Amino acid sequence: MKFFSNYKYWIINFIGWILFAFLMLTLDKLSYGKDVSINTINYLLVEGFLCGFLGFVLSFIILYFIENYFDIGNYSKQDIYKLIGVIIVTQVLYHILLWPILNIPVRHFFERDLNLTLIQKLTNVPHFLAYYVVWLFVILTLKLVHHINTIKVKQLQLEANLKEAQLNTLKGQINPHFMFNSLNNIRGLMLEDVGKARNMLTNLSETLRYSLTKSDVNSISLEDELEMVENYIEISKIQFEDRLQYETHIDDASLEKKIPPMIIQMLVENALKHGISNLKRGGKVSLSTQIEDGLLQIKVANSGTLQNNTSTTQLGLQNIKRRLELLYGNKATFTLKEIESQVIATIKIPLV
Repeated sequence: MKFFSNYKYWIINFIGWILFAFLMLTLDKLSYGKDVSINTINYLLVEGFLCGFLGFVLSFIILYFIENYFDIGNYSKQDIYKLIGVIIVTQVLYHILLWPILNIPVRHFFERDLNLTLIQKLTNVPHFLAYYVVWLFVILTLKLVHHINTIKVKQLQLEANLKEAQLNTLKGQINPHFMFNSLNNIRGLMLEDVGKARNMLTNLSETLRYSLTKSDVNSISLEDELEMVENYIEISKIQFEDRLQYETHIDDASLEKKIPPMIIQMLVENALKHGISNLKRGGKVSLSTQIEDGLLQIKVANSGTLQNNTSTTQLGLQNIKRRLELLYGNKATFTLKEIESQVIATIKIPLV
């Protein structure tokens, strides 16, 4: 924030100096005077204006130094000494110019010269110095507030950039993981059933297309995500055959709600890889959604037992938790628990 080139500052600063001089000088003298003549009143008004105007003009010397040589966020003792030196120089100029200037209205209203001794002039130094101290306090306070606000804005921008980078990193962990698993399954089918392998490639192509088109956004509709999950299930059924049962219970009111892309797919993939694949007879995966207490609840349940000791499981769970935290803070929750030979993963997302 540059005051020197801001015309609004010029106007406010000018009015401030004049009013301050009238209050501290003109009105003060008038309040102690008795039977004050009209010439005295006129002189005091002119005196207040001239003192304020001179202070306004010379204040730009200090302001120029502050804006070009004094960093409010990173100053040293030498900078403070220099600032004090500039103020002293300004005060010397102020008093050198002030008395000859005030002598003009004295001659006009009283037809005499302003004859003040050196002692009388020096006794006025603290009075006029107070003007600059007050002005300097206001300027430095405004500069400091602006500096703090700038730091806050930059910090928020850095946090936003960091979150975006972290989200992109987490998304980058999803796509290769899913693709490599699917390619391995296709490789296993090539010699057994070419038709199934061809169908699996088609489904994989559609899934990857979805993944690539949605990877640059942080939210999509639940309905779009469900289409992708259905496609993923079709790929998985080729591998698991009749060992996989899949059912859904979707609340129609939740279809248009926004969720992070690929997050349900990760839950389903985790249920298949660490649940159904470990059961000889296979099992069932159930996906349900509902809106409750202002939250979108997504639940994926699968047959099996909870296995938290595998690194891939931990990576997937941490991925989900971290994405929810980055997008929603503490307003979203993710839980994973085992109930009656079923592993139930539940995500609750605030409706915005």
